Amino acid sequence: MTVRDALNSALDEELARDDKVYVLGEEVGEYQGAYKITRGLLQKFGPDRVKDTPITEAGFTGIAVGSAFAGLRPVCEFMTWNFAMQAIDQIINSAAKTLYMSAGQINCPIVFRGPNGAAAGVAAQHSQCFASWYSSVPGLKVLAPYDAEDARGLLKAAIRDPDPVVFLENEILYGQAFPVTPQVLDKDFTLPIGKAKVMREGKHVTLVSFSKMVGYCLKAADTLAKEGIDVEVINLRSIKPLDKDTLIASLKKTHKMVTVEEGWPQCGVGSEVSALMMEHAFDELDAPVLRVTGAEVPMPYAANLEAAALPQIDDIVKAVKSIA
Repeated sequence: MTVRDALNSALDEELARDDKVYVLGEEVGEYQGAYKITRGLLQKFGPDRVKDTPITEAGFTGIAVGSAFAGLRPVCEFMTWNFAMQAIDQIINSAAKTLYMSAGQINCPIVFRGPNGAAAGVAAQHSQCFASWYSSVPGLKVLAPYDAEDARGLLKAAIRDPDPVVFLENEILYGQAFPVTPQVLDKDFTLPIGKAKVMREGKHVTLVSFSKMVGYCLKAADTLAKEGIDVEVINLRSIKPLDKDTLIASLKKTHKMVTVEEGWPQCGVGSEVSALMMEHAFDELDAPVLRVTGAEVPMPYAANLEAAALPQIDDIVKAVKSIA
């Protein structure tokens, strides 16, 4: 099952399950979605449940948040998370803070979703990773799926959740197919928010990542295995809340950790993981936690410079070897 089909089926089933769920965003209806995630939903559920909007993120995000306060369950699609910067006030000041500001009286069951981070050849204003931005905000949950199981289980959990969820997909992964079990295809399959997954068991070094970089870590682990280095790979799935227990349990096995992300280094997800390991498992560390990140530069347009600005499998291999 492709990640695209996993997301599409999750939306389809949740729209059918709960008539308070609706989808809105640019091109989600007549055009079937900019990336075809909402394919077929307008024809099945009609324009009241699948709403095309003007190109006005501030406007339709405000409508979505207001409708969530009133009891609906909107799934608000951004054509890319870069464009959500037009609506960051609604996401943070309205959606994230109102439960607290209303003393628990007004919750906001909304999902903000769309592609996050680098695609290919779309340059500085369309390539940014927002995982660390949104994960620093109290009141938001932040999810970043890697494979089809993640996409289905986490999106369904997000839609059913009573709080605002930032759902960070990856455009490059949409067309990638992954094996799924019959359990994953069950209409009530969900994954727990705040729980990471050990993708590969290992004993020498722990690799921690999310979204597309999980695949890079698995390939790096295959390369390192040929040289006798046994790497454990953790897929965070949930950036906020972060599964500290799974990370610490892995560190107690390997005593070494490398984090991998496409975002910028300062105040990144890897910085938070590193701080948590230092604070809660310092005596387990046999080496500093290393971070493999994107370069501290706006994304270049030229293909060779773009490759240099993003983590590559060889960068992960080198980082692991430096402490293994």
